[in-house]
Amino acid sequence: MAAYIDQFFEVLINAGASDLHLGEGQPPKIRRHGDVISVREEPLTHDEMAYMMSEICGPERWQRYEKAGDLDFAYEMNEESRFRCNFLKQTRGYGAVFRLIPTKIATLEQLGIPPVVKEFGHLRSGLVLVTGPTGSGKSTTLAALIDYININFHRHIITIEEPIEFVHSNKQCIITQREVPEHAPSFPVGLKAALREDADIVLVGEMRDLETIQLALTAAETGLLVFGTLHTNNSRKTVDRMIDVFPSDQQSQVRTMLAASLRGVVAQLLLKRSDVGRLAVNEILMVNNAVSAIIREGATQKLQDVIQGGKGEGMQFMDDAIWDVMLKGIVSPHEAYMKAIDKNRFKVFLPDDEAELGNSAGLPN
Repeated sequence: MAAYIDQFFEVLINAGASDLHLGEGQPPKIRRHGDVISVREEPLTHDEMAYMMSEICGPERWQRYEKAGDLDFAYEMNEESRFRCNFLKQTRGYGAVFRLIPTKIATLEQLGIPPVVKEFGHLRSGLVLVTGPTGSGKSTTLAALIDYININFHRHIITIEEPIEFVHSNKQCIITQREVPEHAPSFPVGLKAALREDADIVLVGEMRDLETIQLALTAAETGLLVFGTLHTNNSRKTVDRMIDVFPSDQQSQVRTMLAASLRGVVAQLLLKRSDVGRLAVNEILMVNNAVSAIIREGATQKLQDVIQGGKGEGMQFMDDAIWDVMLKGIVSPHEAYMKAIDKNRFKVFLPDDEAELGNSAGLPN
């Protein structure tokens, strides 16, 4: 028997949308190609929210949510439709956000990710970070990279996620997927355990605290290949964040560890296409001797020059990637301007009224 909430998921799927937003006292809404749209006029009541939320998470999780005010898990409506679920409490009462997870894992080629990213799948050790804001497709890109390894190599891959999003079947690899807090109480506990579980590769779903980052660096130093995610927009911010999370008296040592273990950064943004849908653009940092020296020195402002000079090695600067898709007409000058780091570079392509509006709004250059 179908769950009550499935009717809203059907609307989302049929509309080609990515997210469902439910909030007590508000009409249900979906996000389609970046825009939020209501799917009915009547607001959701307290009883309606309580019924459909508790129905899909079960009594134990519901009790945990009622106590903590937040809950993350995955819900499978059918074989084709799986959702990442986040329950929250807000001023009007219950709230929930659901992200549709494709059950078929797209390839790196289908996602339009630069081919050089496959090289990270050939590594035997080190740390590779896939970064970007929430909703930028980091998990999708990482799933494609894990699937590439699964098809082409014989490895033991452990994923530690909250919740498990893409479900991988064993192809050439053994894939062990662990969910926080169902299978491990936290990311650090799961990561520490992976060191004793004969892993070749560990994917850490979110590196959100000092202990997780510290353990990831240690695991990479001891010979594991570690993939992780951070909510940073480019390579420089990623390296700075990895170091700044530590107390100042430890930062020199951490710079040395990171310089030795970091293999690359794939930063990702989603841009709204000029026609329909959204498009991933990437900044790619491949760590070479020059990058390692910059990290050790703490001179991350030099990374942009290294990336722009490293095109022959497959490196790519974020603004150059945005510039390229704008010149091809795939995204509008306005969209490129809004997502770019150096706004002045793109401002000349804006209509005069938009450029003036950007100046008056005090948008950063």
